[in-house]
Amino acid sequence: MATLRLGDTAPDFTAVTSQGTLNFYEYLGDSWGILFSHPADFTPVCTTELGAAAKFKDEFDKRNVKMMALSVDGAASHMDWIKDINETQNTEVNFPIVADVERKVSDLYDMIHPNADDTLTVRSVFIIDPDKKIKLTLTYPASTGRNFYELLRVIDSLQLTANHKVATPANWKNGEKVVVSPAIPTEEAKGIFTKGVEEIKPYLRLTPDPTN
Repeated sequence: MATLRLGDTAPDFTAVTSQGTLNFYEYLGDSWGILFSHPADFTPVCTTELGAAAKFKDEFDKRNVKMMALSVDGAASHMDWIKDINETQNTEVNFPIVADVERKVSDLYDMIHPNADDTLTVRSVFIIDPDKKIKLTLTYPASTGRNFYELLRVIDSLQLTANHKVATPANWKNGEKVVVSPAIPTEEAKGIFTKGVEEIKPYLRLTPDPTN
């Protein structure tokens, strides 16, 4: 299986989950999607991650993003684990967790890295747009939990730059100034971005967030 790259079509699949059998494309519909994998059930870092994801669901909903998690354990195990997550993280897991016992989805998305562990998935993240194109991939080792504030920040950037001829600079947060696309001449940019264009260098121009 070749590694999935940015711009590739996210592979579709149908799988048993903690919310029944679901087809990935049907589940996403016209929404953006986040598919993220976990090494195994009843592991400490994953427990905190799934709790964090559940607490962030309202923020993802505002951005029209649906989450789906994955672990190589079975659905019955997932249901027992969800009870622990809800109890220890003071939340309610509110998105499906794929039961990838046969590792079909893990293989489809290249989530098992043999040099790290030949049976457990690494902490993969795929952000997928409504056209089912992969817009971002992240891979963490099993020992490092993910930052869900960063995933929100990335979603904000992806959605902004999908609709406007801008990019987001280092450490950008929603509402801050953005970078004008280098393909747009400065005079033309001033006509497009009526809130103003700050030219630091001919190739580096900033403008206020056009959505605010």
